[in-house]
Amino acid sequence: MASISSIGSSGLQAAQLRLDASANNVANMNTPGYRREVVAQEEAAESAGVRATVQREQDAKGVALEQEAVEQMSATYAFKANLQTIKTQDEMMGSLLDVKA
Repeated sequence: MASISSIGSSGLQAAQLRLDASANNVANMNTPGYRREVVAQEEAAESAGVRATVQREQDAKGVALEQEAVEQMSATYAFKANLQTIKTQDEMMGSLLDVKA
């Protein structure tokens, strides 16, 4: 069984990757021929977390600033949710140790 902290940690890393990709898209939005970066997430069965990879969109339709703003907000919320999961796990472990001690 995978630990909750490793699941939350992989989620934090995926959210950070999404923020980085979106920031790169905004920085390069006026670059001719630039293809937007997107992050693909999939289940990582061996660790019960997620695996995230950066990919380029197939068509070069450009970068929409409003789409990137939404992506950054979504990644921020995912980051906060995963952080809360780790904090809750730490609190549960602390409570368990207090009961056993």
